[in-house]
Formats: sequence, C-alpha cells, structure tokens
Amino acid sequence: MRDPILFPFYNDLSSLPGVGPKARPHLAKLIGGETWLDLLFHLPASWIDRRNRASIDTVEIGEIATVTGYVDKVDHARAKLPARVRLRDDTGFITLTYFHANRQWLEKTFEIGKTIIASGKVGDYQGGRQIVHPDHIADPEKDDDLPEVEPVYPMTASLTPKQIRKFVAAALEGIPDLDEWIDPHLMKRNAWPGFKQALLRLHQPKVYDLEGFEVARNRLAYDEALAREMAMGQARLARERRHARPIPRAVGQEKQIVDALPFKPTRAQMNAYQDVVTDMNRPIPMRRMIQGDVGSGKTLVAALAAAQVAADGGITALMSPTEVLARQQAEAIGRFLAPVGLRVAALTGRDKGAAREAILSDVRAGKIQVLSGTQALYQSDVDLPELSLVVIDEQHRFGVADRLKLTSKGVSPHTLVMSATPIPRTMALAVHGDLDISVIGEKPANRQDVVTAAVPDSRIDEVVQAVSRAVDRGERAFWICPAVDSEDAGDASANQRRDVLAGYINAPVALVHGRMPPQDRDSALEKLRSGEARVLVATTVIEVGVDVPEATIMVIEHAEKFGLAQLHQLRGRVGRGDKASSCLLLYQTPLTENGKERLDILRKTTDGFEIAEADFRLRGPGDVLGLRQSGLADFRVLDMVRDTNLVETARTDAKSILMADPTLAGPRGVAVRRARDLFAPRIAEMVAEEP
Repeated sequence: MRDPILFPFYNDLSSLPGVGPKARPHLAKLIGGETWLDLLFHLPASWIDRRNRASIDTVEIGEIATVTGYVDKVDHARAKLPARVRLRDDTGFITLTYFHANRQWLEKTFEIGKTIIASGKVGDYQGGRQIVHPDHIADPEKDDDLPEVEPVYPMTASLTPKQIRKFVAAALEGIPDLDEWIDPHLMKRNAWPGFKQALLRLHQPKVYDLEGFEVARNRLAYDEALAREMAMGQARLARERRHARPIPRAVGQEKQIVDALPFKPTRAQMNAYQDVVTDMNRPIPMRRMIQGDVGSGKTLVAALAAAQVAADGGITALMSPTEVLARQQAEAIGRFLAPVGLRVAALTGRDKGAAREAILSDVRAGKIQVLSGTQALYQSDVDLPELSLVVIDEQHRFGVADRLKLTSKGVSPHTLVMSATPIPRTMALAVHGDLDISVIGEKPANRQDVVTAAVPDSRIDEVVQAVSRAVDRGERAFWICPAVDSEDAGDASANQRRDVLAGYINAPVALVHGRMPPQDRDSALEKLRSGEARVLVATTVIEVGVDVPEATIMVIEHAEKFGLAQLHQLRGRVGRGDKASSCLLLYQTPLTENGKERLDILRKTTDGFEIAEADFRLRGPGDVLGLRQSGLADFRVLDMVRDTNLVETARTDAKSILMADPTLAGPRGVAVRRARDLFAPRIAEMVAEEP
C-alpha cells in the first residue's frame, strides 16, 4: 500500500491549473508520464541568467541581456525584410527583430513611446546590436513575469516554457515536505539540501548558481541510487525467505559431459558453474547472471546446470528472444548433454498442432529434460512439471513480466540469466543489484582472434572483391547495413546492397531484416548456416547469438553510426570456427574525432568489457542494457557516467539500513520506503511479484 503522504505526487496531470484535455496529452508525452511526480522529475537541462539588467550601451554581442527602454520606432515587415523595433534608453538603442510576426500583435505590444523590458541573446546588425525574436517581452509594472534565473526544459512544440514553469510551480506548491531519508552525516558532507528544497533549487532558482544546481541534482541522483538499491536489497531478502528445492551436484554426469567435450573448458567457465552449483544446492531460489563476452562459453555452463537438474528429476526451461536462437540453443545444449542420454527439444511459435502436442506430451511424460523456446514456453497450455531451473538467454531482451510468467510455472525454480552484453561494473550493480553475478572473463582456447580494419567507403569495390574471393574459397560472410530501404541509407540499405552483391558474387546472397516475417528470417539464416547461401546481407537483427562457424568475414557499412558495444556484438558473429577471420568497418568520410576514436578502440581490442567501458564513457549508458525491454524504467536523474561514486555509496548505505531494520518499520525505514516508492516504484513492485 502506498503511503498516504505520497498521494499528491501521484495526482493526475489534469488536476494542475491550465492542464486541460488539449494540453494534457502533449504534457504527458513530453515528460513520459501522467503524474505530478513525472512532471517534477522532468528536470531543466540548463538555466539562463536574465539578471543582466544593463543599460543598452553596455550590453555585448553574444551575451544574454535584459534591457529596459522605450519604443522609439517600428518598421513593419515588407518584401523579404523582417519587422524591426528600435528600443532606446538614455545611453543608446538596440533593435528587436521579428520574422513573420503578426502586425496586430506588433502594434499592440510595441506602441511608440511605451516602456518595455526585453530579454534575449544579443547579436550584431549592421554594426549595431540586435535581439532576434527576444525570449521575453515584459511590462515593467509586471516585472515578476520575467524570471531572473530561467530553467530551460526539454520541450515540445505544443507547449510553451511559460506553461511548463506554471505547471511545475503548481505541483511544487501542492507536494508536502517529507522526512529526511539520507544519513545526516552524508547530507552534511555533501552540503545537500532536503528533497523538496533540491526540486525548488532546480525548478525555481532564486540565484544563478551552477555549483548549487549540481549539488541539488547530486542529491536527487543519490536518492534514486539509494531507492533502487533498497528495492533490490528487499528483493534479495524476500527471495531468501522463500523455499526452493536444493539440487545437489551431479558429479558423475558432469564428468561425462566434460570428458566428451572436443575442447577443454576454461577456468572461468568452471568457476561460473561452481557458483551455480553452490546456489542451486541451497534451499532458496537461485537468481544468478552469467555475464560473458561473445563466445566465452556461457551455454556450456547452462548445459551443466541442466544436467544437474535432470539428475535430480527436474526439468529446465531455456527462453531465448528469437526462434533461431531457441533452436540453436537446443542443438548446442543437445550436443553437450548427448553423452549422458538427456533429451533436449525446441518449442517455438513455429510448432503447431500435432507436432506441438507431441513435444508437450513428451515433456509431461518426463521424456524431455530440457525445453528450449521463445515466449511460447509460458503459454497457458504448456505444462512444465518439476520445473526446477529457468534459463533466460540474452536476458535484456525480455521484460520482467516474461520472466515472471515462466518462473510461475514452477514452485520457486532456480533462475539463471545469461548476457553477452558486457556491462561496466557500476552499471551492473545499479541495474542488476537483485542478481548475483558471475563473469566469464576469458575465451575458449579454440576461438580465433578477429582482425579488424577500418576502411573508408570509397574503397567499397575492393571490399566486394575480397568477399567474392573468400566465397570462391568456400567461406561465408555477413554484410551488415544500417537500414532496410534506400530512402534511409541509399546504396547502404539492405535491399540495395543485396542486389549489388548478387551481381558480383558467384553464389546465392540471402537477405534478412526485422520487417520480414519470423519464418522468412529463420529461413534466410538457415540458408547461410547450411551453406545454401554464402553471403547474408542483414540489418542488426543478427546482432546476438547467431552461430555460423564457417563465416569468416563481417562487413559493417556506416560503422561510425553504430555503438561500440553493438559493433563488437556483430563482430562476434565471425571467428567462431578454425579459420582466420576479419571484420571490415566501412565508414563515411570525413570522420569526426569521436568517430575516429570509437573505431580505433574497436580495431585495437577484442575485449568486450574494455569496449563496453569505452562505449559507456563516450556515449553514456543509452539503452545498452535494454532497460525498456527489461521492465526497469530508465534512470530519472542518475547519470551512470558521472555518478558511479553515488551508486557505490548507496549500495553500502542500503545494506546497513536493511541490516539494522529489515522490515523498514523504524523512522528512517519509513522515510526510505517513501524514497523507494518515488524513485523506483517498478522495482519495488517486483519484490511482491517475484514467485
């Protein structure tokens, strides 16, 4: 139940003065929500100092100035010339310039001899000074209408800055002061204001104080970090109160599987599996993430865990984001588990009628120990008796609801999630704090290094010839395009490039993109895997998980437009066999300094975690974690590039709070609970939803 003191924060936008049926949808779209709280967290991007109430002769070109004068002359627009208003004081004059201004408005606003205040950026006009379309025109008797320090908000064309300021002011007036939830020593050390005072300083500043704005923002960022850590800490505590069936290590089966492998598992793989063994042998449900770079061998860890479950009489459900990956995982895990006689099957939307019922019947009869599939796994007719382990592949592609629907088919099953998207440590703590994390930080010895080169697109003919020669040698290639159609990418569109390559290469060229029906995408990928096609032209739909060991060349057009982590994932589609492989980054010239640095990083290293750190530094977190898909809302205030220290501090603070007051029943616990509900309501809901 939500604390009643928080009710005003969740008032609908329509309860604010001036937010009627016309304005509400525009405001809701702008702020990404429908409540006062969403509006208050729509923070200014910057602030304008309008205190420069100087005489006209002292204002300088390039500055934002606020001047008072009387209207000396008005030249209305004619031909292609704008309207110009001359504003004069005792020291000189300045010109106010308007393009396409309404004549009636001009005559009413700028009566000759009338004194007005004008504020805006000063520019040059024929050796004199002008303000083009002043930000504010005010009557000196209504000076209060002109803010001395004006917050600048991300805007939409349907609303004005004045409206936003008015709506925010009403919301600020209607919310209560809340008891402090931050440790007083931390407050004092950082000179942080209270929660409401921080909002007031950012939305309604009395003075222009950039350092003060940052202090207020830091306060709110810490609130968000603490709220998320508290919510995830509570999720951990709730999980530890639930009972799960302990599953002992299956030493015999494990040895058979490992001995039959055509390679030696890395120490990192076996360490990750040891973490899983320890977790599943406890009487509480495991929630562990296996994070490993492209090709690090996460699937083997999942297979060993599934064998451990099968030895105890349970079954494993493995959910992947696409049919191709689900079937690919079924094949891979099936090969790993064949030496111990375990059966693996795939269940996707493609399976219909009798074929689907045959699979489900074998699952119910205990003849299938591992079922790999897409969201088809949690459909109502899928019965998973003795579901003991849920494995989520590429977990960031799924929402919380997907995970809950699948785990609800068992009684507190253990959950293992796998991600090939390298995540900087601090971000992993902030987003996945409810999970234990194992990192596979090394690649199997049989993996080939991929030679990476950045090539200007003026040399594309040479690249096409190189791909053609590789195909003639029996190799296969991926060619990645930034868009499907030529309107979006010209010759670099997938449709255009497929047609061009088909005219040069002496083998079939397949095409795959996100607009194709799933079965057609699967068919195109299967053609490359089987060798029926030797080149696959694709968009980033093949970014994750597609395994074609015979593919040795990856070409990426307009590489400068992709994120580093995405480029690294695409590069990971080659080098999976025993032949030397290469990745060619085709870029448009001229490259920006940032673009050059990004491509250089990818050229110099194949370490996904190092690349993720660089991408994080250069671009910020963006949606690299798929926060929207995962069901975890984007950060409202927290900036994962500059607030890493706040996350670390909040994590420590949250642990100490929960240790002292696990039920959050004390005075600070109640206050912290309010912070959690304000900043991390979705994560808080997960505490109650997790089975």
